[in-house]
Amino acid sequence: MKDKVKYILSDEKADIVCLRFDSADNAKEKLKSLLNRTKKPVMIIGTGDDAVDCELLPELLQIAERELIVGIVNENNYKSLIPPIAKGGHTAVIRTPIDINLAKEMNILSADLGLGLDKILIDTDIGGVGYGFEYGYSMMEKVKLEDDKFLNMPLISFAVEETAKTKESKENPKMALFLEITAAAGAKAAGAEYIYLNSVEALEALRGLE
Repeated sequence: MKDKVKYILSDEKADIVCLRFDSADNAKEKLKSLLNRTKKPVMIIGTGDDAVDCELLPELLQIAERELIVGIVNENNYKSLIPPIAKGGHTAVIRTPIDINLAKEMNILSADLGLGLDKILIDTDIGGVGYGFEYGYSMMEKVKLEDDKFLNMPLISFAVEETAKTKESKENPKMALFLEITAAAGAKAAGAEYIYLNSVEALEALRGLE
């Protein structure tokens, strides 16, 4: 990898500042506030409810005066989300469930809707350490080895979200941090150029290893 991994966190210490939405309440105000106070790249992530996100995210893109990274696009919401993302010159995080053929198909469908291939981050989805990490790791490696223009995009990993769901993480904060760092380091080894993190402590530990 020529460039260093870009770490994503809801903190100014990260390379990319992330704003996640639990609901549509005050979403525009929250985004405006963040854009006004940071010059760093910004990622916005929807609620996870496709019906809500199909309305919320396009509305948020209308008030953005600069490029955003937008997630999560999937097979259920891409027809509603890709056109406004493409129109605004934004980048999409496209998630498919650990299947290289589905990843390629979603990228082709998104391109057909006007999104440039250089505006796609591939999220192959993945289990966390202690939650089925190995298969997801091998899938990331497989994408990297493919000589295919529809798969030749940067990989983004949210492995630490899955790690946080493990029983061990929920019961022991120190174990949660250990598993977060381990999962992120594994995703980096697998070829991820963008890695989402939960904590500043993990960010500092990973940068210390570079």
